[in-house]
Amino acid sequence: MPLPQPPSPPPLPRIGVVIVTMGTRPRELAALLASVERQDVPARRVVLVGNATPLTEVDTDATKLPLTENLGCPGGRNAGLRLLREAGDVDVVVELDDDGLLIADDVFRQVQQRFARDPRLGVVGFRVADENGHTERRWVPRLRADDPLRGGPVTAFLGGGHAFSMAMLRQIGLWPAEFFFGHEESDLAWRALDAGWTILYAPDLVLQHPRTSPARHAVYHRFTARNRVWLARRRLPAALVPAYLGLWSLLMTARLRSPAALKAWWGGFFEGLGTPCGPRGPMSWRTVWRMTRLGRPPIL
Repeated sequence: MPLPQPPSPPPLPRIGVVIVTMGTRPRELAALLASVERQDVPARRVVLVGNATPLTEVDTDATKLPLTENLGCPGGRNAGLRLLREAGDVDVVVELDDDGLLIADDVFRQVQQRFARDPRLGVVGFRVADENGHTERRWVPRLRADDPLRGGPVTAFLGGGHAFSMAMLRQIGLWPAEFFFGHEESDLAWRALDAGWTILYAPDLVLQHPRTSPARHAVYHRFTARNRVWLARRRLPAALVPAYLGLWSLLMTARLRSPAALKAWWGGFFEGLGTPCGPRGPMSWRTVWRMTRLGRPPIL
């Protein structure tokens, strides 16, 4: 009688890549595309999305997807994700900022292995570090950010370098394109957690990125305030909305030293209260408790 054969291991997930660019960083983009090409596990498909740029000057074998208008970071990423979803040959998608750089050649292999081990893994967040290996406090997806090398389950991820399960995206939907810029990661992360998916911070997976200030964007204070209000209105239980908005109003009023920045922030805050925020889908109290146990209740 033949001995029973051990079950075959599940196939490794197929990797896709989405990069969004406005065509303003040609040298950085070329270096990033080269680092993607060097990975020891090749991507099944790489999509380069041009936000209001034709991409005619970019020399690449990637699939080019030029957009006639700037849809913002989440809208541009959605265009790439839809293309991958329609192609049907990708299980995990890696999204990268166009001024980032993969400094190791085994990032895709490690991403592949992590998703293969855990079918409920929804998001893997990379560690973002500058050219000197330093990770800024705001780049660590925890409240206690003193040790950027401590990985594990978290409640948030950085939009500049991460990997998504396509099965998760089919369940929870894509980026909130109406946010345009700011807090789109929180909206997606909260939906993922509420649907039972895990978000993993993997500090050994590094995206090199120049140290910059998010406030360099002229719309930063307005959009982050507006989108924070939208986020609360869309995703929080009704009882937590006043606490969340009240706490952040106090924090930002104390933090912002510039009268112009404070004026822009409060303008965005009231814009968020007075404009449609999209469909409401508040998280369950079970998810509130899960996030609290992970170290970041959804009022912080």
